[in-house]
Amino acid sequence: MKTKQYEPARSRLARNLVRIRGSIGLSQEQLADKAGFHRTYVGHLEQQKRNPSLENVEKLAQTLGVDVVDLLS
Repeated sequence: MKTKQYEPARSRLARNLVRIRGSIGLSQEQLADKAGFHRTYVGHLEQQKRNPSLENVEKLAQTLGVDVVDLLS
């Protein structure tokens, strides 16, 4: 039986953030402005250079119009 490959949450968040943000046509800067973050923060999340708090993941999900689970699945 094969074991499922583990993908860290930070990697899943980065991948889903890029995908969802792109699908609704927002730049990193636009997303940051709407969520109340500095413009470089979103870039650092997408590059897996930062570990966001759960509160910030919730803000991102709300801003993108998705559930937190969509960002972490």
